[in-house]
Amino acid sequence: MKQTIYNVLKGKFLVDEGAAKNWGMLIFLASLALIMIGSSHSIDKKVQKIAVLNKEMRELRSAFVATRSDLMKLKMESTIIRKLEKKGLYVAENPPQKIIVKE
Repeated sequence: MKQTIYNVLKGKFLVDEGAAKNWGMLIFLASLALIMIGSSHSIDKKVQKIAVLNKEMRELRSAFVATRSDLMKLKMESTIIRKLEKKGLYVAENPPQKIIVKE
C-alpha cells in the first residue's frame, strides 16, 4: 500500500507500460477542468451584468413614476386654468350653446 502511494506521488503511472491510457484520462480531466473554469467565469460575468441591469431598471422605473406623477399634476384642470390666466384667458361663465343649422 505504501509502495503504491509512493509510486503515484513519483508519477511512475505516467511512464509505465499502460501510460497512454493514463495520459488520455489526465488530458480528458484537464480539459473538463478548463471547461468548468471557463463556464464559471462566464456565469459570473452574466450575474454581474444582471445586477447592473436590475439597478438601471429600478432607476428608470423611479424616473417613470416621477414623470407620470408630474404629468398627472399638469393635466389637472386647476393647473391648466392657472396657466391660462397668466396668458389672459379665462374660463367661460356661460356654458357653450349648440348651433343648429337648418337647410
